[in-house]
Amino acid sequence: MVKSKSKSKSKKSKTSKKGKKQSKQSEAPLLSLKEQLAQKRKAQKQRQELIQWLFMTLLPGIFLGAIASVVAEPKMGVIAGAIIPCFGLSYKYPRKALWLFLIYMPFSGTVVYMLGGSALLQLAKDGLYIPALIGLYQQCRREKKPFFVPQSIMPTLSICLVLSLLTLFFVNGLQLTGKESGQPFLQGVLGLKIFLGYVPLIFCAQHLLKSKKELLFCSRLHLGLAITCCLLGLWQYMMLKSGRCAGTDHLSGVELFKASLEARCYIGGALLYSPSQNMIRLPGTFVSPWHWGWFLIGNSALTFAAAFSDSSFLWRIGGLVGMALVFVNAVICGQRIALALVPAITILLLILTGQITNLKRFIPIGVGLAVLLGIGLAMNPELVQERIDSFKGRAEASPPQAFIQEQFEWANHNTKGLLGRGLGRATNATRTFGDISLVETYYPKLIFEVGVIGTLAFLAFVTHLTFTTFQAKQSVRDKNLRSFGSSYWVFVLIISYNTYWYPLDTDPVAVYYWFFAGVILALPKIDRQELRKQKLVEQQDEPEMQKNGKKKGSKPRIATPAV
Repeated sequence: MVKSKSKSKSKKSKTSKKGKKQSKQSEAPLLSLKEQLAQKRKAQKQRQELIQWLFMTLLPGIFLGAIASVVAEPKMGVIAGAIIPCFGLSYKYPRKALWLFLIYMPFSGTVVYMLGGSALLQLAKDGLYIPALIGLYQQCRREKKPFFVPQSIMPTLSICLVLSLLTLFFVNGLQLTGKESGQPFLQGVLGLKIFLGYVPLIFCAQHLLKSKKELLFCSRLHLGLAITCCLLGLWQYMMLKSGRCAGTDHLSGVELFKASLEARCYIGGALLYSPSQNMIRLPGTFVSPWHWGWFLIGNSALTFAAAFSDSSFLWRIGGLVGMALVFVNAVICGQRIALALVPAITILLLILTGQITNLKRFIPIGVGLAVLLGIGLAMNPELVQERIDSFKGRAEASPPQAFIQEQFEWANHNTKGLLGRGLGRATNATRTFGDISLVETYYPKLIFEVGVIGTLAFLAFVTHLTFTTFQAKQSVRDKNLRSFGSSYWVFVLIISYNTYWYPLDTDPVAVYYWFFAGVILALPKIDRQELRKQKLVEQQDEPEMQKNGKKKGSKPRIATPAV
């Protein structure tokens, strides 16, 4: 009897599995022969277009590469030969190019110096971004879809852009006729690109993220990038600590306190490692320690979003791991601003997103994070104490509020005219085109470059953007989507009014700020799409429920005779 029962159970389980498979197959839409042939023709056409574009771009690329290899060197020939195919394919496939742009950016510093540190390589990411931006705009025009969405932010953005162009033509342009050294107009063009060049990512993000699936892909992609880069940063530190990379501790004099490209350790760029002098500045995967510090600051918000907002338990655990790695790298990298802002932003996120009240989700993540950090701190108590002492010493020697006040006073005293001294005149990346003034805080730098009116216009634009993104994330009903929006919005809020140093001039914050503002603005549309899906599911379930009810109700009840 037992055997027969077990056999019957196994048969039932097999039949139930078969039934599930059949139901899944029945749920999948069956395509007619015409539709199948149409899909094959479409795929064949796409392959032919890809081959044509490769052929059209490879030939001029090979020609340009051959000239560059003869004139300069073979390595430059390879780089120059890859430019035209990269531009052409990015224009043809803009969405894929934008994803590649976001993936390449955290590793750009490592790629640049592994291939020789050429200035062309430093602009390689824009070889993906700019053609993709033009291609996406052209696609929207062909499909008769609006590219600049939402229109509500366009007035303040237009005013900011017009004032910047006035500075470019009437300040940088007129400097060509004066005694200014270098190439002030080209310096202004590059300064304008650094100032407002990544603003279109607001609109690109809304065309990239059309569903919840794509939003989760975006969050998980950035979590994977953060974990990978942080693991590489830990590996770099271990290589220096073990002596496999020399660092700068063997040098003497001023060289002990300066980041050097000669001291780079496998990944990233300029590095400073002089533990005997309590001086450590690690670049991670970026070109300099400064860029790496702001990567960690930005990812304190992105990993938090994955840890608290992802619908998958495993990805929330991954978010916890990412948060822990960001904390550890903030301690060992030597950047005081990362050591200060990473925990501060995490606390702000907990309060402003309301996750601190979500005890079911907060307590496991909080306990896990505390355990991981506790183990790390217990293993390196001296390192942690050195970082804290360094932070205190810097704050006492030059208090941030006094430093910012001095910078504002200097900018007001040295700015001439309503339109400023010229775009790029205080931007580090434009020094190849002319002399620059070192201004280490963002809004004083803007006052120096575009004047008080231009600075107020930019401040009005970012305030308008912050308010619009707040309205967008508040209108979302889905809890997970709203949680994503809250996490990204706190990051946008902090960067909008941060004047200490200049994160909006450097990667990756210059990209993450505008892109994730666009992600927030895309959430209401995704939310409406999810609501429509739920309604369709409910409408499909209603007839089945009614049929089941009729079948159950159709059976007559037979009264049992009393004995």
